[in-house]
Amino acid sequence: MLIVQRDPTDTDLAALLDAAFAELVAKYGSEGRSTVRADATYLVAVDGRLAVGCGAVQPVEGTTGELKRMYVAPAHRGRGIARSLLKALEERAVELGYDRLRLATGVRQPEAIALYESSGYVRTAPYGKYLDEPLTLCYIKTRLS
Repeated sequence: MLIVQRDPTDTDLAALLDAAFAELVAKYGSEGRSTVRADATYLVAVDGRLAVGCGAVQPVEGTTGELKRMYVAPAHRGRGIARSLLKALEERAVELGYDRLRLATGVRQPEAIALYESSGYVRTAPYGKYLDEPLTLCYIKTRLS
């Protein structure tokens, strides 16, 4: 498996993002997508020639970045792809000058919660659009490797 940076207009990345959104709608209803900044950096996990996972890191302020759009296609889960993708996103965040990352996930995503908590992310107060979202959990990691 290879993890590569892709442009937000990449068709493989777009297909993964559409699948991620469809899964979220199935779990939580048709709430709107959270905004991803135009200057976000997207990484895609590629198995052979097939794009199987994605994620992004975007600036927030100062040395804080935010993880967005973490997703692995269902047929490829359970193989460590999400953990590898998360590590690559953290490494890219450090390259971009961030020393901490925040993220939001949902209470109906226990695998995502387990991944983040086992990777050193700790619960933090809700922020931004998540302030009044009872199904959202916010996390932060202040020591990136």
